[in-house]
Amino acid sequence: MTTKSYILDNGAYTAKVGHTDDEAPKIIPNYIMKAKSERRRTLIGDQLSECRDKSGLYFMLGFQKGYLLNWDIQKTVWDYIFSKDCCKANFLEMPLIVTEPYFNFSSIQEGMTEMFFEEYEFQALLRTNAGNLSCYHYHYDKPSTKCCLVVETGYSFTHIVPYILQKKFKPGILRVNVGGKILTNHLKEVISYRQLHVMEETYVMNQCKEDLCFMSTDFNRDHKIAKMKWPKNTIVRDYVLPDYTTVNRGIIRTLDETSVSRTIDKDQQVLRMNNERFTIPEILFYPNDIGIPQMGISEAIVLSINLCPEETRSHLYNNIIVTGGNGCFPGFQERLTKEVRALAPDEFDVSVTVPENPITYAWHGGNLLSKDPDFFSLVVTKEEYDEEGFSACHRFDV
Repeated sequence: MTTKSYILDNGAYTAKVGHTDDEAPKIIPNYIMKAKSERRRTLIGDQLSECRDKSGLYFMLGFQKGYLLNWDIQKTVWDYIFSKDCCKANFLEMPLIVTEPYFNFSSIQEGMTEMFFEEYEFQALLRTNAGNLSCYHYHYDKPSTKCCLVVETGYSFTHIVPYILQKKFKPGILRVNVGGKILTNHLKEVISYRQLHVMEETYVMNQCKEDLCFMSTDFNRDHKIAKMKWPKNTIVRDYVLPDYTTVNRGIIRTLDETSVSRTIDKDQQVLRMNNERFTIPEILFYPNDIGIPQMGISEAIVLSINLCPEETRSHLYNNIIVTGGNGCFPGFQERLTKEVRALAPDEFDVSVTVPENPITYAWHGGNLLSKDPDFFSLVVTKEEYDEEGFSACHRFDV
């Protein structure tokens, strides 16, 4: 008999949640919001879809700089996630797999454990890193693989994590302090300086980034194209901003389509996105460009692999897996392969895998793990927690 498990990939920006039987998780914003149009109401998670006007949204996040600091906000979101409206479940008969950041503070770990056992009363708990679940998923798909390198590029940070025989090699873990939040903020600054004041439109500009930005595979070539005039400039696009009456999400148009539509609707606000489309994601590879004194992803990958035992390096170069929201940028796989290939020793093959959905890849790994015959040897049960307290959870830290 297989017990149904509950998997919560608790990211700083979105929580991916669902049961073992679900084909795909629900992706729920991991923050609460207030809107100008509905000031008295607090919007939690995917209640945002009920908001009529999403301009000038005010965000309150439980995570700051990658770590859970505001427990009141996080508990509000968890209460919603664990409610009957979202994911109905009998927690007394169900184990929970929950993700946490790398090198999480013990005080945060203790608070999470206490909340899941005492507040929500889960039957058992497995607290793990999203990278561990991604590694399990990768090895499940490729059982003969001995090592893999997980590049987890999310909202707050990008982590480079080598796994040797499915165990993370801690001396090789590196963090680049660039994630989706910095990209969105920089896009807001650039657009506000060049075109239109959008510093308060985080939600809209994040959508603009997701809809239009791409990873350049040849930066100098694309820069030359961006300097040309339409129609030779194949990069430039117009982004029609939502007005939340007729348009609920920005619309991408070519310059020809804009000139036609302008005669029909003159009230539309339009952003012209040219070199911003590829210079914003470029920060992931060159954080120095905006004054962040750090190496980019490709250099961090090479350094991380060089910190690992010599006999594992060929396997790590050949099994690089990218997860997290930034992996959704078109061209990411080709660019990362090109950059790492240029830096890696000639005798090693370089292979980069970007899953079909990098955002839910870790959640699916947790789903597969929950069906593993050895799963219950990994969890801490509520009985063990009641007897030993938080010390029962030290096995998670291996």
